[in-house]
Amino acid sequence: MTDAMENCGFATALRAIEGKWKVDILCELGKAARRFGRLRQAIPAISEKMLAQQLRELEADGLVARTTYPEMPPKVVYSLTERGAALNMAAEALCQWGEKFGANGETRPEARVAAVG
Repeated sequence: MTDAMENCGFATALRAIEGKWKVDILCELGKAARRFGRLRQAIPAISEKMLAQQLRELEADGLVARTTYPEMPPKVVYSLTERGAALNMAAEALCQWGEKFGANGETRPEARVAAVG
């Protein structure tokens, strides 16, 4: 990859969400702040180990905030940072594109109707 491509904003965004589960996690946190257990329930195919790892990476990238409440047992809540929320908003256009064109590149009939109506 050239320097220009590596410094491209799109490439930066893709690097931030690379990983099998990061998009799912960001989407869930875009709905509401969640505790670890609730995230695990919302994404049943992810293992606890992988969820913890992906959350740590998202936190290190400044996309997710981890808030610990001084209770017994400690209560930990994950939420999107301003940066994470902005990335979710930017990804919405990609989601709409994917819904419209699907995996094979053909416009889906229901997407055409939605776009017209």
